[in-house]
Amino acid sequence: MKALLLSGSPRKDGNTEALMDRISGHFEKAGIKGEVISFADVTVMPCKACGVCRKKTDKKCVINDDDFHRIFEVMCDSEIIICGSPVYFGSATPNLMGFLDRAGYVARSNGNLFARKIGGPVAVARRAGQNFTFAQLLYWYMINDMVVPGSSYWNVAIGREPGEVANDQEGIATIDRFAENCIWLAHKLFA
Repeated sequence: MKALLLSGSPRKDGNTEALMDRISGHFEKAGIKGEVISFADVTVMPCKACGVCRKKTDKKCVINDDDFHRIFEVMCDSEIIICGSPVYFGSATPNLMGFLDRAGYVARSNGNLFARKIGGPVAVARRAGQNFTFAQLLYWYMINDMVVPGSSYWNVAIGREPGEVANDQEGIATIDRFAENCIWLAHKLFA
């Protein structure tokens, strides 16, 4: 089994990436290959709403940016997809949402490629906005017919400066439980 973890933060080695690395570590211990992709290194154009992907069946978007197609293929090959974002002005980062919009359109236009994959969102903020960002990302999972396990709370954490999220004990416990539930569910569905 494979898991893809998208860190939607433009900040390299920030709190979102730290949580994605933590979840990936849980997956690796359970024998699930985890790959973390940081959007600090990714440039993806937003969807143009051209509708061409609804007419094609080749898993390609007409916008020609290599990062999109590379990551999209990894998504298609993964049983688990986790998306994390810091809160930027009350919502998920534009780069991550632009990518997810395009991925969703292309996947749905090619037979719902993400249907019944496992996944869920993670949101991090210095103070507030996690719940809206969590819900915003959760809607993406729902419209793509994915299976989202719960946790002991919403998958949110607090931290601003890099590494600060490690001080949020409740947030870390929630993220750990979410990772455990993804693993449990993956073994039920894909073993």
